[in-house]
Amino acid sequence: MSGAETRWLVLRLTAPMMSFGAVVIDQVGPTARWPGASMLTGLLGNALGWDWDERAGHQALQDRLRFGSMEMRAGDRLTDTQNAQLGANDRGWTTRGVPEGRTGASYDAPHRRRRDYLLDAEYRVVLTLDPADAAPTLDAIADALDRPERPLFLGRKPCLPTQPLRAGEVRGATVHDALDALDRDGPRPAAWPADEGPLGDRTLDIADTRVWSSGLHGGTRSVVEGKV
Repeated sequence: MSGAETRWLVLRLTAPMMSFGAVVIDQVGPTARWPGASMLTGLLGNALGWDWDERAGHQALQDRLRFGSMEMRAGDRLTDTQNAQLGANDRGWTTRGVPEGRTGASYDAPHRRRRDYLLDAEYRVVLTLDPADAAPTLDAIADALDRPERPLFLGRKPCLPTQPLRAGEVRGATVHDALDALDRDGPRPAAWPADEGPLGDRTLDIADTRVWSSGLHGGTRSVVEGKV
């Protein structure tokens, strides 16, 4: 779907810490510069109250997403080195108010990993759904962001947003047009699909799509970076 009357939800992503997960290699989990397709799909699915194993629904939602991002405040980056002694019987509290156990093995030595975070950053995301008349609709997504079924987080569970995620709507024919319709003070760094706007400063192949039937990432999208 395209045209001058296309509706785009505007999401405000801001938090003391957030992470746009990039490809993990061994124990190192970097953050991408821009929110990814699988991250946004998981975020919206969580707001709708979907369980992680509703794989077909998540896949269909990801396939329908059209979106782009604008950096309002770059923030800083933090690399967190984590050390945890994990046992097979360890349990932790969840947002549902009941403890959750593990099915993994115990470790004789601490489990070590590195995770990168964006600190005090702020982004805007414009998104719509194609086709527009399939479920969930854009209105259902908007309502879920206003009254989410579960607490929402931006990339990882410690990354709680500091403001409501829904930040209005804009209209435009393409992702670039929608980004151009955002309120801002001067040109801002932005990213949009290569077929949804003009050539920018550079074009990247981003690995941010998930094959939800397997739970693994696969494939890339061509994304343009520039200023809007």
